[in-house]
Amino acid sequence: MGLRVLHTPVRTPVANAICERVMGTMRRECVDLLIPVNGRHLHSLLNEWVKHYNEGRPHMSLGPGIPLPPISLPIPLQGHRHQLPKDHCVGVRPILGGLHHEYELERKAA
Repeated sequence: MGLRVLHTPVRTPVANAICERVMGTMRRECVDLLIPVNGRHLHSLLNEWVKHYNEGRPHMSLGPGIPLPPISLPIPLQGHRHQLPKDHCVGVRPILGGLHHEYELERKAA
């Protein structure tokens, strides 16, 4: 398969810092809060969480921003920045059965 083992140096705590950070976030936000029934269920939970992590979850290192912003409709200009456009509403999409949520601006149904 073309895999090779990389050995980390002895007594270097930052050698695996990025991997440890992502695994810790995955454990805290997903695996600690849900009980997977079997391997297939765990795989589907982690796939959904990874999609949320990469496309919908804000990241502080990005100022805060999301890594892959969704392609959405441009937001119409309003008189006040805290006012929703009249023909739009905020839509919510549950992630991992409602454990997390993603919000977006949607057009109201006619």
